Amino acid sequence: MQLLTLFGPDAIEFRLQDSQAKAVITDKENVPKIHEVRERLPELKLIIVVDAAKEKDTMDFWEAVEKGSRYFTPVKTRPDDAALIIYTSGTTGQPKGTLHGHKLLPGILPGFEFYHNLFPQDGDLMWTPLDWAYIGGSYDALFPTLHHGYPMLAYRPRKFDPEEAFYMMAKHRVRNLMAVPTVLRMMMHAVKRPREHYDIQLRSITAGGETLGEELCDWTRDYLGVEINEQYGQTECDLVLGFCSEVMNMVPGSIGKAVPGHVVEIIDKDGLIAKRDEIGELAVKAPDPVMFLEYWRNSKATKEKFIGNWMRTGDYGRKDQNGYFWFSGRQDDIIESGGFRIGPGEVEDCLMKHQAVALVGVIGVSDPIRGEIVKAFILPKEGVTPDKALEESIKEHVKNRLEAHAYPREVAFVDEMPRTSTGKILRNELRRMHEAGA
Repeated sequence: MQLLTLFGPDAIEFRLQDSQAKAVITDKENVPKIHEVRERLPELKLIIVVDAAKEKDTMDFWEAVEKGSRYFTPVKTRPDDAALIIYTSGTTGQPKGTLHGHKLLPGILPGFEFYHNLFPQDGDLMWTPLDWAYIGGSYDALFPTLHHGYPMLAYRPRKFDPEEAFYMMAKHRVRNLMAVPTVLRMMMHAVKRPREHYDIQLRSITAGGETLGEELCDWTRDYLGVEINEQYGQTECDLVLGFCSEVMNMVPGSIGKAVPGHVVEIIDKDGLIAKRDEIGELAVKAPDPVMFLEYWRNSKATKEKFIGNWMRTGDYGRKDQNGYFWFSGRQDDIIESGGFRIGPGEVEDCLMKHQAVALVGVIGVSDPIRGEIVKAFILPKEGVTPDKALEESIKEHVKNRLEAHAYPREVAFVDEMPRTSTGKILRNELRRMHEAGA
Protein backbone atom coordinates (compact mmCIF):
# COMPACT_ATOMS: atom_id res chain seq x y z
CA MET A 1 0.00 0.00 0.00
CA GLN A 2 1.33 3.43 -0.97
CA LEU A 3 0.34 6.62 0.87
CA LEU A 4 0.61 10.33 0.07
CA THR A 5 3.17 12.26 2.09
CA LEU A 6 0.63 15.10 2.01
CA PHE A 7 -1.76 13.05 4.14
CA GLY A 8 -2.40 14.30 7.65
CA PRO A 9 -2.59 12.02 10.71
CA ASP A 10 -6.33 11.31 10.33
CA ALA A 11 -5.99 10.15 6.71
CA ILE A 12 -2.99 8.01 7.60
CA GLU A 13 -4.72 6.52 10.62
CA PHE A 14 -7.80 5.51 8.61
CA ARG A 15 -5.79 3.72 5.92
CA LEU A 16 -3.36 1.98 8.25
CA GLN A 17 -6.20 0.92 10.54
CA ASP A 18 -8.47 -0.23 7.71
CA SER A 19 -5.69 -2.15 5.93
CA GLN A 20 -4.39 -3.66 9.20
CA ALA A 21 -0.87 -2.65 8.17
CA LYS A 22 1.89 -4.23 10.22
CA ALA A 23 4.81 -2.08 9.04
CA VAL A 24 5.37 1.43 7.67
CA ILE A 25 8.33 2.80 5.70
CA THR A 26 8.54 6.60 5.90
CA ASP A 27 10.97 9.52 6.34
CA LYS A 28 11.93 11.82 9.21
CA GLU A 29 9.53 14.52 8.03
CA ASN A 30 6.50 12.22 8.21
CA VAL A 31 7.36 9.87 11.07
CA PRO A 32 5.81 12.25 13.67
CA LYS A 33 2.42 11.66 11.98
CA ILE A 34 2.83 7.93 12.57
CA HIS A 35 3.80 8.44 16.21
CA GLU A 36 0.75 10.64 16.70
CA VAL A 37 -1.67 7.85 15.80
CA ARG A 38 0.31 4.72 16.67
CA GLU A 39 -1.51 3.99 19.93
CA ARG A 40 -4.70 3.54 17.90
CA LEU A 41 -3.05 1.09 15.48
CA PRO A 42 -2.75 -2.22 17.36
CA GLU A 43 -1.71 -4.12 14.22
CA LEU A 44 1.27 -1.82 13.51
CA LYS A 45 4.44 -3.51 14.75
CA LEU A 46 7.25 -1.77 12.90
CA ILE A 47 8.16 1.75 11.77
CA ILE A 48 11.09 1.99 9.34
CA VAL A 49 12.68 5.39 8.62
CA VAL A 50 14.84 6.00 5.54
CA ASP A 51 16.70 9.21 6.40
CA ALA A 52 16.98 9.70 10.16
CA ALA A 53 19.08 8.46 13.03
CA LYS A 54 17.57 5.46 14.77
CA GLU A 55 15.20 6.45 17.53
CA LYS A 56 12.92 4.68 19.95
CA ASP A 57 10.38 2.36 18.32
CA THR A 58 11.84 2.78 14.82
CA MET A 59 14.23 0.89 12.56
CA ASP A 60 16.81 2.39 10.20
CA PHE A 61 16.02 1.35 6.63
CA TRP A 62 19.58 1.18 5.31
CA GLU A 63 20.88 -0.64 8.36
CA ALA A 64 18.17 -3.24 7.86
CA VAL A 65 19.08 -3.58 4.18
CA GLU A 66 22.76 -4.15 5.00
CA LYS A 67 21.82 -6.95 7.39
CA GLY A 68 19.67 -8.68 4.79
CA SER A 69 20.90 -11.56 2.68
CA ARG A 70 21.55 -11.09 -1.03
CA TYR A 71 20.40 -14.65 -1.61
CA PHE A 72 16.76 -15.61 -1.44
CA THR A 73 14.18 -17.76 -3.16
CA PRO A 74 11.37 -15.75 -4.72
CA VAL A 75 7.88 -16.73 -3.64
CA LYS A 76 5.83 -18.16 -6.49
CA THR A 77 2.63 -16.20 -6.99
CA ARG A 78 -0.44 -16.59 -9.18
CA PRO A 79 -2.09 -13.72 -11.11
CA ASP A 80 -4.97 -13.50 -8.61
CA ASP A 81 -2.87 -13.78 -5.46
CA ALA A 82 -3.19 -10.58 -3.41
CA ALA A 83 -0.40 -8.10 -4.14
CA LEU A 84 -1.37 -4.64 -2.89
CA ILE A 85 -4.13 -2.35 -1.70
CA ILE A 86 -4.70 1.00 -3.39
CA TYR A 87 -7.18 3.34 -1.75
CA THR A 88 -9.70 5.28 -3.78
CA SER A 89 -9.51 9.06 -3.57
CA GLY A 90 -12.52 9.30 -1.29
CA THR A 91 -14.24 12.10 -3.17
CA THR A 92 -17.54 10.57 -2.02
CA GLY A 93 -17.48 9.08 1.49
CA GLN A 94 -14.56 7.30 3.11
CA PRO A 95 -11.90 5.83 0.80
CA LYS A 96 -12.23 2.15 -0.05
CA GLY A 97 -9.25 -0.16 -0.27
CA THR A 98 -9.08 -1.87 -3.67
CA LEU A 99 -7.27 -5.19 -3.37
CA HIS A 100 -5.32 -6.04 -6.53
CA GLY A 101 -3.55 -9.19 -7.63
CA HIS A 102 -0.11 -9.70 -9.16
CA LYS A 103 -1.76 -9.54 -12.60
CA LEU A 104 -2.14 -5.75 -12.30
CA LEU A 105 1.17 -4.66 -13.85
CA PRO A 106 1.22 -7.05 -16.85
CA GLY A 107 -2.48 -6.35 -17.34
CA ILE A 108 -1.97 -2.60 -17.45
CA LEU A 109 0.88 -2.63 -19.98
CA PRO A 110 -1.28 -2.70 -23.17
CA GLY A 111 -3.12 0.45 -22.07
CA PHE A 112 0.08 2.23 -21.09
CA GLU A 113 1.76 1.38 -24.39
CA PHE A 114 -1.41 2.35 -26.29
CA TYR A 115 -1.71 5.82 -24.72
CA HIS A 116 1.96 6.60 -25.27
CA ASN A 117 1.87 5.86 -28.99
CA LEU A 118 3.41 2.39 -28.90
CA PHE A 119 5.81 2.90 -25.99
CA PRO A 120 8.73 2.38 -25.81
CA GLN A 121 10.54 4.16 -28.63
CA ASP A 122 14.22 5.17 -28.78
CA GLY A 123 14.90 8.12 -26.51
CA ASP A 124 11.70 7.85 -24.49
CA LEU A 125 11.77 9.39 -21.01
CA MET A 126 8.65 9.52 -18.83
CA TRP A 127 7.46 12.16 -16.36
CA THR A 128 4.25 12.63 -14.43
CA PRO A 129 3.37 15.38 -11.95
CA LEU A 130 0.99 12.92 -10.28
CA ASP A 131 1.99 11.54 -6.91
CA TRP A 132 3.29 7.98 -7.07
CA ALA A 133 1.02 7.09 -4.15
CA TYR A 134 -1.89 7.07 -6.59
CA ILE A 135 -2.48 4.42 -9.24
CA GLY A 136 -2.19 7.21 -11.83
CA GLY A 137 1.38 7.99 -10.80
CA SER A 138 2.53 4.45 -10.04
CA TYR A 139 0.83 1.91 -12.30
CA ASP A 140 -0.04 4.37 -15.08
CA ALA A 141 3.48 5.77 -15.33
CA LEU A 142 6.28 4.66 -12.97
CA PHE A 143 6.06 0.87 -12.94
CA PRO A 144 5.30 0.31 -16.65
CA THR A 145 8.21 2.59 -17.58
CA LEU A 146 10.61 0.70 -15.31
CA HIS A 147 9.22 -2.61 -16.57
CA HIS A 148 10.41 -1.66 -20.05
CA GLY A 149 13.81 -0.60 -18.71
CA TYR A 150 13.34 3.07 -19.63
CA PRO A 151 14.13 6.13 -17.48
CA MET A 152 11.61 8.04 -15.38
CA LEU A 153 12.11 11.64 -14.28
CA ALA A 154 11.71 11.73 -10.48
CA TYR A 155 10.68 15.32 -9.96
CA ARG A 156 7.76 16.42 -7.82
CA PRO A 157 7.88 19.84 -6.13
CA ARG A 158 5.81 20.59 -3.04
CA LYS A 159 3.64 22.89 -5.14
CA PHE A 160 3.11 22.51 -8.86
CA ASP A 161 4.60 25.39 -10.85
CA PRO A 162 3.69 25.23 -14.56
CA GLU A 163 6.66 27.30 -15.74
CA GLU A 164 9.05 25.17 -13.71
CA ALA A 165 7.42 22.09 -15.24
CA PHE A 166 8.19 23.37 -18.74
CA TYR A 167 11.78 24.14 -17.69
CA MET A 168 12.33 20.66 -16.24
CA MET A 169 10.80 18.90 -19.25
CA ALA A 170 13.08 20.85 -21.58
CA LYS A 171 16.18 20.38 -19.42
CA HIS A 172 15.78 16.61 -19.14
CA ARG A 173 14.30 16.14 -22.62
CA VAL A 174 11.11 14.51 -21.42
CA ARG A 175 9.42 12.61 -24.25
CA ASN A 176 6.35 11.18 -22.52
CA LEU A 177 3.97 12.98 -20.17
CA MET A 178 1.14 11.59 -18.06
CA ALA A 179 -1.02 14.28 -16.40
CA VAL A 180 -4.55 15.30 -15.47
CA PRO A 181 -6.40 17.97 -17.49
CA THR A 182 -6.31 20.51 -14.63
CA VAL A 183 -2.50 20.43 -14.62
CA LEU A 184 -2.38 20.83 -18.40
CA ARG A 185 -4.78 23.79 -18.22
CA MET A 186 -2.54 25.44 -15.63
CA MET A 187 0.37 25.01 -18.04
CA MET A 188 -1.70 26.33 -20.95
CA HIS A 189 -2.71 29.48 -19.07
CA ALA A 190 0.83 30.07 -17.76
CA VAL A 191 2.68 29.78 -21.08
CA LYS A 192 0.54 30.05 -24.20
CA ARG A 193 3.34 29.31 -26.70
CA PRO A 194 5.77 27.09 -24.74
CA ARG A 195 7.97 26.05 -27.65
CA GLU A 196 8.92 29.69 -28.20
CA HIS A 197 10.49 29.69 -24.71
CA TYR A 198 11.45 26.06 -24.02
CA ASP A 199 13.03 23.28 -26.09
CA ILE A 200 10.14 20.84 -25.56
CA GLN A 201 10.67 17.37 -27.09
CA LEU A 202 7.40 15.63 -26.21
CA ARG A 203 6.38 12.57 -28.22
CA SER A 204 3.27 11.53 -26.29
CA ILE A 205 0.81 13.00 -23.78
CA THR A 206 -1.93 11.12 -22.00
CA ALA A 207 -4.44 12.52 -19.55
CA GLY A 208 -7.58 11.38 -17.78
CA GLY A 209 -9.68 11.74 -14.67
CA GLU A 210 -11.83 14.63 -15.93
CA THR A 211 -13.08 16.18 -19.16
CA LEU A 212 -10.31 17.38 -21.48
CA GLY A 213 -12.21 19.93 -23.53
CA GLU A 214 -11.65 21.12 -27.09
CA GLU A 215 -9.53 24.14 -26.14
CA LEU A 216 -6.96 22.03 -24.28
CA CYS A 217 -6.72 19.47 -27.09
CA ASP A 218 -6.23 22.24 -29.65
CA TRP A 219 -3.52 23.85 -27.52
CA THR A 220 -1.42 20.68 -27.12
CA ARG A 221 -1.73 19.97 -30.83
CA ASP A 222 -0.91 23.52 -31.95
CA TYR A 223 1.67 24.56 -29.37
CA LEU A 224 3.22 21.30 -28.15
CA GLY A 225 2.94 19.41 -31.41
CA VAL A 226 1.33 16.40 -29.72
CA GLU A 227 -2.21 15.01 -29.63
CA ILE A 228 -3.55 14.23 -26.15
CA ASN A 229 -4.40 10.55 -25.92
CA GLU A 230 -7.27 10.57 -23.46
CA GLN A 231 -7.37 7.63 -21.06
CA TYR A 232 -10.15 6.24 -18.92
CA GLY A 233 -10.09 3.86 -15.98
CA GLN A 234 -10.64 3.57 -12.26
CA THR A 235 -8.59 2.46 -9.29
CA GLU A 236 -10.71 -0.69 -9.43
CA CYS A 237 -10.07 -1.35 -13.14
CA ASP A 238 -7.58 0.95 -14.80
CA LEU A 239 -6.69 1.94 -18.37
CA VAL A 240 -9.54 0.28 -20.28
CA LEU A 241 -10.64 3.02 -22.71
CA GLY A 242 -8.80 5.69 -24.65
CA PHE A 243 -6.95 6.83 -27.74
CA CYS A 244 -3.70 6.06 -29.51
CA SER A 245 -3.17 8.81 -32.09
CA GLU A 246 -0.51 6.68 -33.78
CA VAL A 247 -3.01 4.08 -34.97
CA MET A 248 -6.55 5.52 -34.79
CA ASN A 249 -8.62 8.54 -35.71
CA MET A 250 -8.95 11.17 -32.98
CA VAL A 251 -12.60 12.06 -32.40
CA PRO A 252 -12.99 15.36 -30.46
CA GLY A 253 -15.18 14.97 -27.39
CA SER A 254 -15.01 11.17 -27.29
CA ILE A 255 -13.04 9.28 -24.63
CA GLY A 256 -11.92 6.68 -27.17
CA LYS A 257 -12.41 2.98 -27.72
CA ALA A 258 -11.78 -0.10 -25.61
CA VAL A 259 -8.07 -0.80 -25.20
CA PRO A 260 -7.14 -4.19 -26.75
CA GLY A 261 -7.61 -6.92 -24.14
CA HIS A 262 -10.64 -5.34 -22.43
CA VAL A 263 -14.37 -5.72 -23.07
CA VAL A 264 -16.17 -2.46 -22.28
CA GLU A 265 -19.83 -1.72 -22.96
CA ILE A 266 -22.70 0.56 -21.99
CA ILE A 267 -25.27 -1.33 -19.90
CA ASP A 268 -28.77 -0.53 -18.68
CA LYS A 269 -30.09 -0.80 -15.12
CA ASP A 270 -30.68 -4.55 -15.60
CA GLY A 271 -27.11 -5.24 -16.71
CA LEU A 272 -28.00 -5.69 -20.38
CA ILE A 273 -25.95 -4.13 -23.16
CA ALA A 274 -27.60 -0.89 -24.27
CA LYS A 275 -28.32 0.05 -27.86
CA ARG A 276 -25.82 2.20 -29.69
CA ASP A 277 -26.05 5.91 -28.76
CA GLU A 278 -28.25 5.08 -25.77
CA ILE A 279 -27.20 6.61 -22.44
CA GLY A 280 -26.26 4.02 -19.82
CA GLU A 281 -23.54 2.99 -17.41
CA LEU A 282 -19.98 2.21 -18.52
CA ALA A 283 -19.13 -1.35 -17.50
CA VAL A 284 -16.16 -3.69 -17.87
CA LYS A 285 -16.68 -7.41 -18.37
CA ALA A 286 -15.17 -9.78 -15.83
CA PRO A 287 -12.74 -11.39 -15.70
CA ASP A 288 -10.34 -8.65 -16.76
CA PRO A 289 -6.55 -8.52 -16.31
CA VAL A 290 -6.62 -5.18 -14.45
CA MET A 291 -9.80 -5.69 -12.43
CA PHE A 292 -9.53 -5.52 -8.64
CA LEU A 293 -10.13 -8.64 -6.57
CA GLU A 294 -12.40 -7.02 -3.98
CA TYR A 295 -12.86 -4.04 -1.71
CA TRP A 296 -10.76 -4.79 1.34
CA ARG A 297 -12.96 -5.97 4.23
CA ASN A 298 -16.07 -4.66 2.45
CA SER A 299 -17.99 -7.50 0.83
CA LYS A 300 -21.18 -5.44 0.57
CA ALA A 301 -19.51 -2.72 -1.52
CA THR A 302 -17.79 -5.40 -3.63
CA LYS A 303 -21.11 -7.07 -4.40
CA GLU A 304 -22.73 -3.74 -5.29
CA LYS A 305 -19.91 -3.02 -7.75
CA PHE A 306 -21.04 -5.88 -10.01
CA ILE A 307 -24.16 -6.84 -11.91
CA GLY A 308 -23.83 -10.25 -13.52
CA ASN A 309 -20.43 -10.40 -15.26
CA TRP A 310 -20.17 -6.62 -15.50
CA MET A 311 -18.16 -4.38 -13.18
CA ARG A 312 -20.13 -1.16 -12.81
CA THR A 313 -18.09 2.02 -12.99
CA GLY A 314 -20.73 4.46 -11.74
CA ASP A 315 -19.94 6.55 -14.82
CA TYR A 316 -22.53 7.23 -17.49
CA GLY A 317 -22.18 7.73 -21.20
CA ARG A 318 -22.92 6.21 -24.57
CA LYS A 319 -21.21 4.17 -27.30
CA ASP A 320 -21.70 5.41 -30.85
CA GLN A 321 -22.14 3.49 -34.09
CA ASN A 322 -18.37 3.45 -34.69
CA GLY A 323 -17.49 2.05 -31.26
CA TYR A 324 -16.35 5.35 -29.71
CA PHE A 325 -17.40 6.07 -26.12
CA TRP A 326 -18.77 9.43 -24.94
CA PHE A 327 -18.73 10.39 -21.26
CA SER A 328 -21.77 12.06 -19.66
CA GLY A 329 -20.91 12.12 -15.96
CA ARG A 330 -20.71 10.27 -12.68
CA GLN A 331 -23.79 8.49 -11.40
CA ASP A 332 -23.89 10.95 -8.51
CA ASP A 333 -23.13 13.90 -10.80
CA ILE A 334 -25.79 13.50 -13.49
CA ILE A 335 -28.08 16.53 -13.28
CA GLU A 336 -31.77 15.87 -13.90
CA SER A 337 -33.41 19.20 -14.71
CA GLY A 338 -36.92 19.63 -16.05
CA GLY A 339 -36.92 16.18 -17.62
CA PHE A 340 -33.45 16.58 -19.14
CA ARG A 341 -30.39 14.59 -18.03
CA ILE A 342 -27.34 16.87 -18.10
CA GLY A 343 -23.74 15.66 -17.85
CA PRO A 344 -21.63 18.18 -15.91
CA GLY A 345 -18.53 17.37 -17.99
CA GLU A 346 -20.18 18.67 -21.14
CA VAL A 347 -21.15 21.94 -19.46
CA GLU A 348 -17.63 22.32 -18.00
CA ASP A 349 -16.13 21.73 -21.44
CA CYS A 350 -18.29 24.49 -22.88
CA LEU A 351 -17.51 26.93 -20.06
CA MET A 352 -13.77 26.36 -20.42
CA LYS A 353 -14.03 27.98 -23.85
CA HIS A 354 -15.19 31.26 -22.31
CA GLN A 355 -12.40 33.82 -22.49
CA ALA A 356 -12.69 34.74 -18.78
CA VAL A 357 -12.70 31.20 -17.29
CA ALA A 358 -9.56 29.56 -15.90
CA LEU A 359 -11.20 26.60 -14.14
CA VAL A 360 -14.78 25.47 -13.64
CA GLY A 361 -16.69 22.88 -11.63
CA VAL A 362 -20.36 22.12 -12.27
CA ILE A 363 -22.89 20.47 -9.96
CA GLY A 364 -26.66 20.07 -9.77
CA VAL A 365 -28.50 21.84 -6.96
CA SER A 366 -32.11 21.41 -5.82
CA ASP A 367 -34.83 23.49 -7.43
CA PRO A 368 -38.52 23.41 -6.48
CA ILE A 369 -39.69 23.64 -10.09
CA ARG A 370 -37.14 21.78 -12.20
CA GLY A 371 -35.97 19.27 -9.57
CA GLU A 372 -32.37 20.34 -10.14
CA ILE A 373 -30.63 23.21 -11.89
CA VAL A 374 -27.05 23.62 -13.07
CA LYS A 375 -24.70 25.59 -10.84
CA ALA A 376 -21.22 26.58 -12.02
CA PHE A 377 -18.31 27.47 -9.75
CA ILE A 378 -15.94 29.67 -11.75
CA LEU A 379 -12.30 30.47 -11.10
CA PRO A 380 -11.71 33.54 -13.32
CA LYS A 381 -8.50 34.06 -15.24
CA GLU A 382 -5.94 36.37 -13.71
CA GLY A 383 -6.90 40.02 -14.09
CA VAL A 384 -10.62 39.28 -14.61
CA THR A 385 -12.98 40.99 -12.16
CA PRO A 386 -16.19 39.01 -11.48
CA ASP A 387 -19.39 41.01 -11.79
CA LYS A 388 -23.00 40.67 -12.89
CA ALA A 389 -22.12 41.34 -16.50
CA LEU A 390 -19.60 38.47 -16.49
CA GLU A 391 -22.15 36.16 -14.89
CA GLU A 392 -24.65 36.91 -17.66
CA SER A 393 -21.97 36.48 -20.29
CA ILE A 394 -21.15 33.02 -18.92
CA LYS A 395 -24.82 31.98 -18.95
CA GLU A 396 -25.31 33.20 -22.50
CA HIS A 397 -22.14 31.43 -23.57
CA VAL A 398 -23.61 28.04 -22.61
CA LYS A 399 -27.05 28.87 -23.96
CA ASN A 400 -25.54 29.75 -27.31
CA ARG A 401 -22.87 27.05 -27.55
CA LEU A 402 -24.39 24.02 -25.85
CA GLU A 403 -28.10 23.71 -25.03
CA ALA A 404 -30.52 26.20 -23.53
CA HIS A 405 -31.61 23.82 -20.77
CA ALA A 406 -27.97 23.11 -19.77
CA TYR A 407 -26.89 26.65 -18.97
CA PRO A 408 -25.90 27.42 -15.34
CA ARG A 409 -28.82 29.18 -13.70
CA GLU A 410 -26.53 29.86 -10.75
CA VAL A 411 -22.92 31.05 -10.96
CA ALA A 412 -20.49 31.39 -8.07
CA PHE A 413 -17.04 32.93 -8.48
CA VAL A 414 -14.26 31.43 -6.33
CA ASP A 415 -10.70 32.40 -5.50
CA GLU A 416 -9.57 28.77 -5.44
CA MET A 417 -11.03 25.59 -6.91
CA PRO A 418 -11.17 22.61 -4.51
CA ARG A 419 -9.19 19.73 -6.02
CA THR A 420 -7.64 16.44 -4.99
CA SER A 421 -3.85 16.21 -4.95
CA THR A 422 -4.06 14.66 -8.44
CA GLY A 423 -5.95 17.70 -9.74
CA LYS A 424 -9.50 16.34 -9.90
CA ILE A 425 -12.17 18.85 -8.95
CA LEU A 426 -13.97 17.83 -5.75
CA ARG A 427 -17.67 18.04 -6.60
CA ASN A 428 -18.59 17.01 -3.05
CA GLU A 429 -16.70 20.04 -1.77
CA LEU A 430 -18.55 22.23 -4.28
CA ARG A 431 -21.82 20.83 -2.91
CA ARG A 432 -20.68 21.64 0.63
CA MET A 433 -19.78 25.18 -0.47
CA HIS A 434 -23.24 25.55 -2.01
CA GLU A 435 -24.91 24.40 1.18
CA ALA A 436 -22.81 26.92 3.10
CA GLY A 437 -24.16 29.68 0.89
CA ALA A 438 -21.42 30.07 -1.73
